[in-house]
Amino acid sequence: MKRIALVLVVAVCGWADEGMWLFNQPPKEQVKEKYGFEVTQEFLNRLRLASVRLGASGSFVSPAGLSFTNHHVASGCIQKLSSKERNYMANGFYAATEAEELRCPDNEASVLQRIEDVTKEVNAGVRAQPGTPEANRERRATLARIEKECGAKTGNRCEVVTLYSGAVYNLYEYKRYTDVRLVFAPEEAIAFFGGDPDNFTYPRYDLDITFLRAYENGRPAATPNYLKWSRTGVREGELTFVSGNPASTDRFITYAQLEYQRDTEYPLALGYVESVIQTLKSFGAESAENKRVARDKLFSSQNTYKARMWEYKGLVTAKLFEEKKAREDKLRTAIEGNARLRQEVGNAWEAIAAAYRKWAPIEKEYYALEGGPRYSDLFRIARNVLRLPEEKAKPNGQRLREFSDAALPSLELRMYSPGPIADAAEIAVLANYFRFLQAQLGAENATVKAVLKGRSPEAAAKDYVGGSKLKDVAERKRLAASVEAVRSSQDGMIRLVRTLDEQARALRKRQEDELDAVTRANATRIAQARFAIYGATEYPDATGTLRLSYGPVKGYGKIPYATDFAGMYAHATGEEPFRLPERFLKAKDALALGTPFNFVSTCDIIGGNSGSPTVNTKGEVVGIIFDSNLEAMANGFVYDEVEGRAVHVASQGIIEALRKVYRAERVVKELGFGK
Repeated sequence: MKRIALVLVVAVCGWADEGMWLFNQPPKEQVKEKYGFEVTQEFLNRLRLASVRLGASGSFVSPAGLSFTNHHVASGCIQKLSSKERNYMANGFYAATEAEELRCPDNEASVLQRIEDVTKEVNAGVRAQPGTPEANRERRATLARIEKECGAKTGNRCEVVTLYSGAVYNLYEYKRYTDVRLVFAPEEAIAFFGGDPDNFTYPRYDLDITFLRAYENGRPAATPNYLKWSRTGVREGELTFVSGNPASTDRFITYAQLEYQRDTEYPLALGYVESVIQTLKSFGAESAENKRVARDKLFSSQNTYKARMWEYKGLVTAKLFEEKKAREDKLRTAIEGNARLRQEVGNAWEAIAAAYRKWAPIEKEYYALEGGPRYSDLFRIARNVLRLPEEKAKPNGQRLREFSDAALPSLELRMYSPGPIADAAEIAVLANYFRFLQAQLGAENATVKAVLKGRSPEAAAKDYVGGSKLKDVAERKRLAASVEAVRSSQDGMIRLVRTLDEQARALRKRQEDELDAVTRANATRIAQARFAIYGATEYPDATGTLRLSYGPVKGYGKIPYATDFAGMYAHATGEEPFRLPERFLKAKDALALGTPFNFVSTCDIIGGNSGSPTVNTKGEVVGIIFDSNLEAMANGFVYDEVEGRAVHVASQGIIEALRKVYRAERVVKELGFGK
């Protein structure tokens, strides 16, 4: 990492383009003061209603449900629609007619319709002493009730979002589209040109895009709130806005929490993901079909590892911790100078630090058992099949959050996906997980012994996968319909999750009671004090929900703002991962080689923003987010606009490729570019 700079929030210092802003708390004054542009409510409403949550981010770009996201965001759909005979990941896909559009097995698109502050209602539902397990249970029950009542009233998906560490609660109401179909996807070789070596770098040359379509009642959905495509495309220096769903940031956590991540969480996660990568590489090397089957999981694990490794490199720098300490000390000094705030905050920092010290020895067991084998589709399905009937038997407010009435429709869409599952890949991933269990918990651990039963990790994995019928959706539904059926089932994968589940549930309860309850209550006290000192104009940490970022299109150092097709051809070597698809080689003479292809901006983004539309001040699409550079990898903790950059695909480069490489005139015309 070249440099990690801490920049205080715009509300405090007023000179950085920092912030993942709430749509009901937009940075209107900051943008107007710095750029002279007035962010109107009409601008915000159209951008919000055109933005789509598709696992990560996306947007509607036509009035007929056409949506736009990254290839790597849609790769799960593309992979599941592919087969040995029809490899859409390798060869791309284009539906020349509506009838040829292919339904994704388990994708859904959600559009944020309404935001309501429900802080008072949530707080009124919690009567127990703050920081206690009972208070945490009352809070979760209240959230489940509010969400269920909203869903019953509106027919939409409702979610209470926790903001500012629990100082604020907002109710988000989403319209859901559960019929999502693939319209266009380029070859992975150009969507991820440069592969892992170029990932999180710049300059880049990636056509990381996919077009999907939302359907309602078997017909393309009517989406009058859509983003029009810019006729001129992106320009250097222009102000842009990004609307997307950043997953999570930790900019406002305490110094003790940051230390915990550095010393405990990151080393554990990095070790496991690295082992998954090696497993999938070895598996893929065995045959071309294995490589195809493992490709989506390998990309995901490599992407996760590289991102987290560079975040970790930021975490272990003294500079970051010095600046974090200075920021925290400044806040604590201000609180100490105010008798009322001093009393209200009390020992909040010390209580959080003590909770994390107590939890640290338990983390590896919690990560291993409750986390499970994160890259096994069968395990995820089996755990949901086991837990669903048990949780549904409880009152809504007493269930695990992912099984609440409001969450069930989305959960069941994923549970009952007909997407293909490859036994051999499942066996490889499970065997690796069993080796991880042995390494973390010890071969003599009771749970490890119960899982392996004296067998090698490979033999145990073959038994569990080979003895399972959960690839059959009807069998999943049969078992999930009855507590008795799933508890007595001898299905291999159900037997595995039953062996782990009692201890995993116990660890999750401890995590919620001993760590989450204490941290949430005390972090809320700190956040409320921060409001009192700085005013309630700061943005909160990211939560995987819709946010607004802004910043100019701007290079850094000697690196220009944009790349072009000429640079792409110069970057190609003919060898993977720098080998261009045959279509691009044939189309070279037809392309305007100077057309902007990828570009960078200072927009504040993080993982989860992938697929976010980038718009100009007219609200027109000028690009799409697909990455950050390495210099921005510590953005989860601090924001750097000196060299940290968001990386986008340029709108004019997309049109050039659709027209001259893919001849995708149907899509081009729908975007407003007729012949």
